[in-house]
Amino acid sequence: MNAFEIHGGKPLKGEIVPQGAKNEALQILSAVLLTEDKITISNIPDIKDVNKLIDLLRSLGVSVNQLSKDTYEFQAKDINIDYFTSEEFKQKGGSLRGSIMIVGPLLARFGKAAIPKPGGDKIGRRRLDTHFLGFEKLGAKFVYDADNHFFNIDATALKGTYILLDEASVTGTANIVMAAVLAKGTTTIYNAACEPYLQQLCKMLNRMGAKISGIGSNLLTIEGVDSLGGTEHRMLPDMIEIGSFIGLAAMTGSEITIKNVAYNELGIIPTVFARLGIKMELRGDDIFIPAQDNYEIDTFIDGSILTISDSPWPGFTPDLLSIVLVTAIQAKGNVLIHQKMFESRLFFVDKLIDMGAQIILCDPHRATVIGLNKQTQLRGIQMSSPDIRAGVSLLIAALSAQGKSTIFNIEQIERGYQDIEQRLIALGADIKRVEAQPMGH
Repeated sequence: MNAFEIHGGKPLKGEIVPQGAKNEALQILSAVLLTEDKITISNIPDIKDVNKLIDLLRSLGVSVNQLSKDTYEFQAKDINIDYFTSEEFKQKGGSLRGSIMIVGPLLARFGKAAIPKPGGDKIGRRRLDTHFLGFEKLGAKFVYDADNHFFNIDATALKGTYILLDEASVTGTANIVMAAVLAKGTTTIYNAACEPYLQQLCKMLNRMGAKISGIGSNLLTIEGVDSLGGTEHRMLPDMIEIGSFIGLAAMTGSEITIKNVAYNELGIIPTVFARLGIKMELRGDDIFIPAQDNYEIDTFIDGSILTISDSPWPGFTPDLLSIVLVTAIQAKGNVLIHQKMFESRLFFVDKLIDMGAQIILCDPHRATVIGLNKQTQLRGIQMSSPDIRAGVSLLIAALSAQGKSTIFNIEQIERGYQDIEQRLIALGADIKRVEAQPMGH
């Protein structure tokens, strides 16, 4: 077990480059299975979830050639479909939520696939029904093997159809799109997710020869084609990291430049942080955040307390609500954070309250933050990280707090953020990795 030991309360300074987008990576990497031709992908983040998926592709028979730290060449020529029935796949597939993403492309190209019952983050019940219902609409048949906790899927003749998704799931939409590009006829997906990750996937598939229209909207039309070819693809920078660094700069009163942010793809994210009173300048494609002694939360026009809530893209992403919540702790003013999509994403606020934050947890979905306006500093404590995003929020809190904080269970943070401590140390953070004795309960 590793932990981070952090001595906080120091302003940071410098430039930081966001990694490639984790959520985009899981889809883009799965798409290499749709063709026998070579696909080159750059700006791949070097993180556990992504590396596990690359490893899984290798085991399936994809030839993987690493050209540089962030660039790989893939060729899915000789795929071993029987790998699904192996014990090894059970181990690998079961430990990775992203493994569901290989199902769509495999059904499209080979007419069959299998998937272990999924695991992953503890953030409420993330169902996979959207994926399965979409595949069934296209003509796939599922057989649940209760003894092995496996779904076997038969999709020998996928046909295009009209699909109205029960929720605008990003991974669900991506998976169904990948299954539909090689299906016979036309597929229409309504209430499709339209996150930049998904737009990137659709643009890549079109470069490979797919016929997808409506990209960027919630109504996608896919005309099936017979086969797809190779392409090159560069992933977007991770917008969750970009938001995290904006919050970090404000909370620690630091002057930070976030490099190469693909600003046009950030949607409403900069606006939401601006409403917390954070000053930002766009310089080329970099976001410059000046050192600020304080920042004041906007109110609604009638003077009532600002509410920040998540909603499907182009609304505000749920992955950044924890960051907004933490950043608001040291703002001037109050804000209600309303987390609609997941039941247990706010449960880490008890740790922030222990550090001295003024937060009222109204219910599992809502928390009111009463800003301290930097009148009192948070104090360092020992804590453990329940999921990826909470982990980084706690990290930001610790960097702004007085004294020493220890964060356990940092594997959760590293699933989503590459070399996070080296990149923070480069900004002047006092953070080091230590061997941890697990916390007593």
